[in-house]
Amino acid sequence: MSIPNSDMSQNGNIRHVDSLCSVAEIEEIDFSKLLDRPSLLNMERKRSFDERSLSELSVALSPRHSSRNADISSRFFDHPEYVFSPSRRSLIGTPRSLTGFEPHPMVAEAWETLRRSLVFFRGQPVGTIAATDTSEEKLNYDQVFVRDFVPSGLAFLMNGEPEIVKNFILKTLRLQSWEKKIDRFQLGEGVMPASFKVLHDPVRNSETLIADFGESAIGRVAPVDSGFWWIILLRAYTKSTGDSSLAELPECQKGMRLILSLCLSEGFDTFPTLLCADGCCMIDRRMGVYGYPIEIQALFFMALRCALLLLKHDDEGKEFVERIVKRLHALSYHMRSYFWLDFKQLNDIYRYKTEEYSHTAVNKFNVIPDSLPEWVFDFMPTRGGYFIGNISPARMDFRWFCLGNCIAILSSLATPEQSMAIMDLIESRWEELAGEMPLKVCYPAIESHEWRIVTGCDPKNTRWSYHNGGSWPVLLWLLTAACIKTGRPQIARRAIELAESRLLKDNWPEYYDGKLGRYVGKQARKFQTWSVAGYLVAKMLLEDPSHLGMIALEEDKQMKPAMKRSNSWTC
Repeated sequence: MSIPNSDMSQNGNIRHVDSLCSVAEIEEIDFSKLLDRPSLLNMERKRSFDERSLSELSVALSPRHSSRNADISSRFFDHPEYVFSPSRRSLIGTPRSLTGFEPHPMVAEAWETLRRSLVFFRGQPVGTIAATDTSEEKLNYDQVFVRDFVPSGLAFLMNGEPEIVKNFILKTLRLQSWEKKIDRFQLGEGVMPASFKVLHDPVRNSETLIADFGESAIGRVAPVDSGFWWIILLRAYTKSTGDSSLAELPECQKGMRLILSLCLSEGFDTFPTLLCADGCCMIDRRMGVYGYPIEIQALFFMALRCALLLLKHDDEGKEFVERIVKRLHALSYHMRSYFWLDFKQLNDIYRYKTEEYSHTAVNKFNVIPDSLPEWVFDFMPTRGGYFIGNISPARMDFRWFCLGNCIAILSSLATPEQSMAIMDLIESRWEELAGEMPLKVCYPAIESHEWRIVTGCDPKNTRWSYHNGGSWPVLLWLLTAACIKTGRPQIARRAIELAESRLLKDNWPEYYDGKLGRYVGKQARKFQTWSVAGYLVAKMLLEDPSHLGMIALEEDKQMKPAMKRSNSWTC
């Protein structure tokens, strides 16, 4: 069933949105001047970038022009006239796209599968269920997950169908206001649900929404990432449609403030990062990501930047803007200084002294060099680097996590040099990170005694399976967006071609197992919605790179990198 299209450009209330700040302002810690600026949510209509020079960008991102990609990507983001054209639909389902290439036959099948996953509440589409696989027990795969819906929402936005995203945002916002209790403990007011489902009562002929805030989840952990994804999707909707009226609703403004109140509250923390329990994000089982996982920190950074663009500068909003500015300052410095790892930094850690006690300590977290895993020395290329999985006192998790590093690129948490280094690493370690089915959710897998200790002998997270080194097709959209932002679309094409060789004939599995991702996951659901949506978003991004603006935050080429001690990317 298709959704009625709404031509947002005919709405008299539509306003186009530009960014309130550039990454340069974040880098230079010059957020204070934002506090005196009026909100820029009432900008006049300018000729859109895709109307003006989409053909130039499409040609520039072709393989024959790869040497120009980085420059084009920068000009794309920096151009002062760049805004989205709200009425423009993706041509990915048409016989021939703007780029002159025939669409892959999988595309039509993917759209049909995505539309079959739609969930309706009182006649309106409000989300997509996690999987439409009827051969397995439903468990909670018949629910609408906040994080799972993000690629679905982006696919509909890119296809000119924003209503379902608007409905989803409003319905989840309504669920946020519910009283949330686990046993006798009440959760914070700003917690967003992990998922919800629509219950049909045939006797009373009525429908109700049932939400899960973690009380039914494995391990009973509240989803820290749901609120961040909600803010990011709200910004994507606003950027895609040019309509700021949704974000300006008092309910949406309050919802953002409640989420921000949870993560900006003062406590005993000595770091600007967020302290989290295991299983609070995409990796929702015990996998040793407790502490300060990169996925949460990158999403936190991106959500803060999106909120900075969406919050009104009224009395309540201005207070939060001030707090966001201070946190972004501290968080960007902390992440770029302590989470970043490249060849030189690895060598420095290998030579660390321990038990340093003073403000001049180099080994600030008292990491014991003998705790460095052997695999990381072979994994680290001479050129390249990445944000490690976690860091806390005497503990560094050197595992590579795809989602966190891609979000770091898209949010500009990574400097331009760090972003290019991450892409260098992916190219250098393609066999390990992509293999035969992109992409590894984390690398490497943990096994043997370490697996028993870290996962508690989890039978689902055995080595090279599920969250423990499994390959997840949904990550295609994040990789593709990061590739386009860094001017490396050829990497995305290579990944998509690999996925196209298997996904459809394997019935869109949730994940693949094995060191190379060769086998359909032992407990993977078929017709997994975000595997379908991730593929569609990746294809549409490559076809029309101007879509990137709704899911990426721009860089400033004149900004000064915060990290000066480690410059292996220039070797």
